[in-house]
Amino acid sequence: MQLQMAKKKKEKKIVAASPRLEGTGIAVPNEATEATSRYPDVYFMHKTGAMADWERLGDRRILFRGAQDASLLVEVYSPEVIRFRYAVSAPFSQEPSYALIEPDQEERVLFEIKEAGNFITISTGKLKCKIAKIDLQLQIYDAESGQLLLEEAVPFSARSTIMNGLEYLKVSLRARTGEKYLGLGDKTCPMDLRGHALQNWNTDSFGYQKDTDPLYRSIPFYYSLYKGKAYGLFLHSSWKTHFDFDATGAGVTAFWTEGGEMDYFFIYGPELTAVNRRYMDLTGKPELAPLWALGFHQCRWSYYPESRVRELAAEFRERSIPCDAVYLDIDYMDGYRCFTWNKDYFPDPKKLIADLKKDGFQTVVMIDPGIRVDPDYEVYKSGTEQDVFCRRPSGEVMTGPVWPSKCVFPDYTDPRVRAWWADQYEEMYADQEVSGFWNDMNEPAVFKVNHLTFPDHVLHHYEGFGADHRKAHNIYGQQMSRATYEGLKKHQPEKRPFVLTRATFSGGQRYAALWTGDNIASWEHLRLANIQCQRLSISGFSFVGTDIGGFVDVPAGELLVRWLQLAVFHPVFRIHSMGNNVDGASEAEAEMVQEAERLNRLDQEPWAFGDPFTDQARTAIEFRYILLPYIYTYFQRASTLGDPMLKPLSFFDQTDQEALKRESEFIFGDHLLVCPILKPGTKTITTYLPKGEWYDFHRATPFIGGQKVRLRTRPDRLPVLVRAGSVIPTYPVQQYTDELEIHHVGLRAYFGSLDESLWYVDAGEGYDYREGGYRLASFSTVATEKGFLIRQEVTGDFQPTATAYRIKLFGMPFDALSLKVDGAETHFSQLPLKVLVVEIPLDFGEMEVLF
Repeated sequence: MQLQMAKKKKEKKIVAASPRLEGTGIAVPNEATEATSRYPDVYFMHKTGAMADWERLGDRRILFRGAQDASLLVEVYSPEVIRFRYAVSAPFSQEPSYALIEPDQEERVLFEIKEAGNFITISTGKLKCKIAKIDLQLQIYDAESGQLLLEEAVPFSARSTIMNGLEYLKVSLRARTGEKYLGLGDKTCPMDLRGHALQNWNTDSFGYQKDTDPLYRSIPFYYSLYKGKAYGLFLHSSWKTHFDFDATGAGVTAFWTEGGEMDYFFIYGPELTAVNRRYMDLTGKPELAPLWALGFHQCRWSYYPESRVRELAAEFRERSIPCDAVYLDIDYMDGYRCFTWNKDYFPDPKKLIADLKKDGFQTVVMIDPGIRVDPDYEVYKSGTEQDVFCRRPSGEVMTGPVWPSKCVFPDYTDPRVRAWWADQYEEMYADQEVSGFWNDMNEPAVFKVNHLTFPDHVLHHYEGFGADHRKAHNIYGQQMSRATYEGLKKHQPEKRPFVLTRATFSGGQRYAALWTGDNIASWEHLRLANIQCQRLSISGFSFVGTDIGGFVDVPAGELLVRWLQLAVFHPVFRIHSMGNNVDGASEAEAEMVQEAERLNRLDQEPWAFGDPFTDQARTAIEFRYILLPYIYTYFQRASTLGDPMLKPLSFFDQTDQEALKRESEFIFGDHLLVCPILKPGTKTITTYLPKGEWYDFHRATPFIGGQKVRLRTRPDRLPVLVRAGSVIPTYPVQQYTDELEIHHVGLRAYFGSLDESLWYVDAGEGYDYREGGYRLASFSTVATEKGFLIRQEVTGDFQPTATAYRIKLFGMPFDALSLKVDGAETHFSQLPLKVLVVEIPLDFGEMEVLF
């Protein structure tokens, strides 16, 4: 049998989705049935009908009872955030949420309720929500301007059948001409979702294509932007959900869930950035990562035996290519048994991990949810004894094939099971000192069946409320990463956890970083990587990246380099490749894989394609390490404010019509405009600069924004532009993040006026920063015809090793006559192109250049 790479799936066009109208056979409407006849199934339509009455419940809630069999519960979270819940023929659920964070205390929100004519109006000061008495249809207005923000096209509806129970609960909104839609996680369609119908159902999507839907994770949150005002809508449902963004052109955007309640949040801005912050306040922010996690990571399926891992690490250091982490895929395990080592390949893992750490490498290993059925395997044995595995309604434990031919799966919706899972990490994390863990296959994936995952009937604890897999599926991966995160926090509480997950749900950013899954080595997938990471970042997941160079197939050297250059600006910066493996391969095929590896390893390391690509790859990775203080600063902003690290140009200026159309360029942090090169052989690119003044990062060539510009490209770097007035912190190149004791921090200052640039630094590990153990420098700049002024204000108690800044001043319009630091004349050097260089104390207050 000849080993072959898995074939790519054929592309499929996304077709406008609509609620499933068929259950078991043909469903007949209840009103059309006859008492003496039987049918394959009978369906019932549910509505609120006219308002029967309303009642205020406590400080935040108003209950509207419908005259038919559905009711509406409105909850005012803040002046800008209102929650709407519809329940059909049942009380409203009291279940805890996997997406929402529990506030320390419930805020009291002041709002007014008025009943006048045909409407009940709820006024929060920022919003006016009008509810029609005749059918409980909603309209929401900006309270100040009176602009209509959201309007239901038809009343809420739901459908159930005798055989299936609830099949869908649906809300339909008017889609206004010119209204744009953003977000919804890592969908591969264009940035504006309008015209597309999409669904959320976590799916193992090996070798996905540009129109593949659904993908690995479910983030049912989107933005609407219309006439310069933005709101967000978060569909708070773990069931399979659907979104139709006017796919048929009928002027209607609809969303529906296949069970539970209809529960959604309206989140007003009116700025896109404000919508994002309020969504992150609801669902939580990522924890500040250890600094090493933002370095370069190298991974493949798989590095083994130990000698190969040591060879890999040595080659990085010999070639002076920076790297902070090496990953071990499933072949490090003993027969795919999680939490074990193959002693033939890794006879002394603790020593290997310690030796790697001495050379500056962290070790990250994969852990899957599929636990091998083997009575002699301790994890399976203890899990069976403690009854932690998912069961079918018959009581039988759910088994299915993943890498082992027969696996069982923990029920992470049970707190007791999460605690059991957390303790499985103790030996690897606390004793062997593995640095981080990578949770894969946790959609959950099941091989050999078209369904790709558990049967719908599999049961889950669901925090004691009980559910089948239809409800628990989309949060399974999120809760696995939660249990992993809690295990790392428990067993090394002084360390910041690093968890990488494939499947997750809204709120999962609290537990783990993401990568976009099993992509393909193609220029098309480089383009998709760019869109997916922007979209995930504005959907709550800034700590994101892709398999650089593609997982499936082998890239050309130019493609790998261009992908590395783009991924400098993706917080997860990791090469990951498939090698000679086969997706869904059996254990019996392992020998064939090893023979194929012997003949051709299909390497995808930064040096795999020889010169000039090795030098270009090194330059890209070095640029990442130069920018680390800037990247770490904006990760800290994401962890405290929730701000996305990557932003489409629409987030920079949501009133700029040209910016709203762009999807290649993006803003990284607040000050860098990145222009990816997405086609081979590109010599020049046309890019759009938002309003304002900009400089080329490297040469400081000035540009006026609000227009398209033609830029020449270079093989060794992407075009990167900087906002005028920005101050960008930099570090010297290091081979890993804590290699050097840094004595001078670079500052690149670009002539112009800007209120705020930042540099955040702390120990890079641990939690001292929560007690003031950090340094946050805030820079403001003022540019005039007479000079250029930089002011610094500092908060925090952390004392970095650096004692001085080495500042380069770019874009000076005139020759400098003098330079003063806190009023004292200071020596400086003037380079060509009016670039000034000066070294000044780290604690300066004001620096002024006079022309």
